Amino acid sequence: MKRTSSYTRKRRNAPGSPPGRWATDPAAAESHLHAMRYSTSALEEIDTLPQSTDDSTLWLNVDGLRDQALLSQIASSYGLHPLAMEDVVNLHQRPKAEDYQEHLFIVLRMPTKSEGSFASEQVALFLGHGDVITFQELPGDVFEPVRARLRNALSPIRGRGADYLTYALIDAVIDSYFPVLEKLGERIEALEDAVVLRSEPGQIADIHAIKHELRTIRSAIWPMRDLLSTLLRDDGAWFSEQTRLYLRDCHDHAFQLIDMVETYRDITSGLVDIHLSSQSNRMNEVMQVLTLIATIFIPLTFIVGVYGMNFVDMPELQWRWGYPVVMAVMTAIGVGLALWFRAKGWLGGRR
Repeated sequence: MKRTSSYTRKRRNAPGSPPGRWATDPAAAESHLHAMRYSTSALEEIDTLPQSTDDSTLWLNVDGLRDQALLSQIASSYGLHPLAMEDVVNLHQRPKAEDYQEHLFIVLRMPTKSEGSFASEQVALFLGHGDVITFQELPGDVFEPVRARLRNALSPIRGRGADYLTYALIDAVIDSYFPVLEKLGERIEALEDAVVLRSEPGQIADIHAIKHELRTIRSAIWPMRDLLSTLLRDDGAWFSEQTRLYLRDCHDHAFQLIDMVETYRDITSGLVDIHLSSQSNRMNEVMQVLTLIATIFIPLTFIVGVYGMNFVDMPELQWRWGYPVVMAVMTAIGVGLALWFRAKGWLGGRR
């Protein structure tokens, strides 16, 4: 399935549609349900719609948003608000957090594997009292390490509640941006070396492509920083004091990502200036060489012009050695000027 960036995606609902009315996209990825119900002593993985219990935590994950019946059944069974479900299927949402009393609704942007430029997909998360429900735009995610921790009976996550699971999922999404930015940093470093060593016309397109990727990444990360700030101000309704400590660390990671993005943006802006300056310097060098060549030919043109006049009384024209002498003088002038320009560093690159 073709992946598109968040800000180029079109709304599915027509302007003026009633709020809370939602429908899945027939062209969306096929829906797959997977649930993990766990406690300190037990873990159950099922592929059908389970019911949450008081003595366990439930994580229900849906990959793909095509199945209208499945999504409607989940929304009805767990009391998900229609306005939140409308945001689940309309994939243009920016990261945010909204309290719907029965559930805390969170939207994230998760990096996805894509050929060429950066791409991301929407992840919608509902935190309830004892359950976490996630809806993913496409199959494949960054949550496998979280699943591995849940399958480990000795992992501390098994003894903690749904709020800690929510933190773990958010943290996995945030941390997944670090490899993306590290690879982008390597591309920027290689491009910087190429621009400094020898600027080429095609490099400006590469620079603008990287700047576009950085804008896209920034548009995903910046709202998630604000989202985490909102969660840290939670008065205890959804996150325990212990979990908020971990959220604070996640918030710091978001700031690190933003710092990386801003640093890379400054570097790429500088690369544009370096590229334009290099191109201008190269043009100046070409103009300098052409000017020096024209300067060398000025005295030669003068000599040729003088002896090209059609006067009858020009004794040099009858002289046997006139032509060789003129050619020798012109050659000496040309070579002498060229050597002088070279000694000055104006020709041949010597300074």
